[in-house]
Amino acid sequence: MSLTQEKMRADIAEALEIAPEEITAEANLFDLGLDSMRLMLLVMGWQDEAEDADLSEIWEHQTFAGWWGVVAAQKVGV
Repeated sequence: MSLTQEKMRADIAEALEIAPEEITAEANLFDLGLDSMRLMLLVMGWQDEAEDADLSEIWEHQTFAGWWGVVAAQKVGV
């Protein structure tokens, strides 16, 4: 999988029905309207693209920067 920051931001924005520009690095995604069901759907979609990636740590973070840190650590992002 080659998950970029732009793709990740776009997927989150689509799930929240907001503009990608509203998702800043330190914005709390749950304050922007993310709920556990949407989070699960996002993670499942990204996991489907990279079966060898373990994105379970995303659940421990609330910001886009935190999520991207998990992806970068898995070396599934670019």
